[in-house]
Amino acid sequence: MASPSEFDEVYAATAPRLIGQLYLVIGDLPEAQDCVQEAYARAWTRWDRLTRDGADPVGWVKTTAYRLAISRWRHYTAGLRAMARHGVPPDLPPPSADAIAVRDALAVLPKGMRAALVLYYLGGLRVAEVAEALEIPQGTVKARLARGRAALAGLLADPAGTEGWEMTHA
Repeated sequence: MASPSEFDEVYAATAPRLIGQLYLVIGDLPEAQDCVQEAYARAWTRWDRLTRDGADPVGWVKTTAYRLAISRWRHYTAGLRAMARHGVPPDLPPPSADAIAVRDALAVLPKGMRAALVLYYLGGLRVAEVAEALEIPQGTVKARLARGRAALAGLLADPAGTEGWEMTHA
């Protein structure tokens, strides 16, 4: 089994060179850094297989980094083509003070509760659909919604602002 220090040594010895090579190919240093970092993160999860029988993992990492860069480039160019076909999206107005207050209040809540509230109230999903999306029982969704509403009521400056948060999608 490979040790974390072996991974660290390979990373330190090869990442800068790989970033430089990828930068020369794609012309974007932050993107090259991101692709190499992602490739090493993926390598870490399978490090034992990549180094089995003394194999050199750098080739796998290099191939993965290049593939990530190509994939990202394809997504980027597809976005450019879509923008050329449909035009630049209209400027959106900044979020309202109420939207910012709700965002800030939601950020304080536990992730699971926040996800249930957003999927149900903003995503328009039913309790059963939220349960399926989060892979939790419907009763847990209902409990998170009830506790989340109560927590939001306490966090938001205007308690009357929680009107309309009733469970209507059940």
